[in-house]
Amino acid sequence: MTFSDLNLNTSLLKAINDQGYTTPTPVQAQAIPYILEGRDMLAGAQTGTGKTAGFTLPLLQILSDKKTSKPHRKIRALILTPTRELAAQVGESVKLYGKYLPLKSAVIFGGVGITPQITMLRNGIDILIATPGRLLDHIGQGTVDLSGVEVFVLDEADRMLDMGFIRDIRRVISILPKGRQNLMFSATYSDEIKTLANTLLHTPAEVEVARRNTSSELVKQSVILVDCKRKSALLGELISKNKWEQVLVFTRTKHGANKLSEYFQKIGITAAAIHGNKSQSARTKALDDFKKRTIRVLVATDIAARGIDIDALPHVVNFELPNIAEDYVHRIGRTGRAGCEGEALSLVCVDEADYLKGIEKLINKKLDSRIIEGYEPDPSIKAEPIQRGRGGGSGGNRGGSGGGNRSSKPAQKREGGRHESSRRDSSRRY
Repeated sequence: MTFSDLNLNTSLLKAINDQGYTTPTPVQAQAIPYILEGRDMLAGAQTGTGKTAGFTLPLLQILSDKKTSKPHRKIRALILTPTRELAAQVGESVKLYGKYLPLKSAVIFGGVGITPQITMLRNGIDILIATPGRLLDHIGQGTVDLSGVEVFVLDEADRMLDMGFIRDIRRVISILPKGRQNLMFSATYSDEIKTLANTLLHTPAEVEVARRNTSSELVKQSVILVDCKRKSALLGELISKNKWEQVLVFTRTKHGANKLSEYFQKIGITAAAIHGNKSQSARTKALDDFKKRTIRVLVATDIAARGIDIDALPHVVNFELPNIAEDYVHRIGRTGRAGCEGEALSLVCVDEADYLKGIEKLINKKLDSRIIEGYEPDPSIKAEPIQRGRGGGSGGNRGGSGGGNRSSKPAQKREGGRHESSRRDSSRRY
């Protein structure tokens, strides 16, 4: 099958050809026909499967084919994403594939000035890509009109739920006009997603190109057992000896991300950290430098890394295993994308044994584990409990260079926590 077989118009096919693509991915091949038929849809697909183009291409065609006689350009499509990075990524996709169409789009998110966004909205746009917090800011100020929305896309719905955006989502949905087409895309396909889908979608088509919560078969997954305090030195040695040039490293905390990035720079490995406390300009620069390979290592928390899309990223490292097993699938999904092979390595200390068991149960796979000579775990070290909560705790880093001390902060203060007291802060950041 080629994109020509999907009944896309010549303008879209020309833009697709400009990007060098000829064959749609499985999610694109399945989703695009349903969307073009005007059906609501629930799509479960791993990251890196091409799902963004899976909804931007048919969305662009629907809007360009359906003529509007309205003298003032109204927002006709709304795409809601959980993070700034993902909003920017989707906005770029809309621009790339819509380059030959007379449609205008805009991306709005927090962390930057609101005045230029108000100007864009007043000038009139067809497609709006937004994060929940900033969209609600505009709604509250009366600077955005959603009365003309014909298509609503909820992207990364699972992460929306994880970040506590469910109330924001419901508020946005209550404002949208009836009779619109609704599309839900999600990296995982959980029972919670089903519940949300039942309230949003009407007799939807369902697309699922990967089994629930599976990890990509193109990703080589392995575990190295090591003491918490020796993780930094081991990872630095692995990067240097193996001459890894592009490594995405995950930590559980913002403090841990900063300390690990500083450690790498201290030993001569160029690195940067991204997390919720970084300014948008700093996050954008770090990501751009990483994509250009100006820096070798990007250290990120789960929330900040959600929208990272890098072609042929070779290495993902879990410096600390995530508290929530599903996040492991999201993390390693940064590599092994679009048919390219990748490697996902997890550094696991004795404190994280239960987390490892939970991950293996989720993906229904026993991960290969090994010990590196010179970094053998000390059998006298006993496991200590890790502070629970997304972003909470430091993963049992007992004074290691890249870790930090166990968190004693209350859960509502942590990045991406589910607690209501942090929900609005989180939504305004992203």
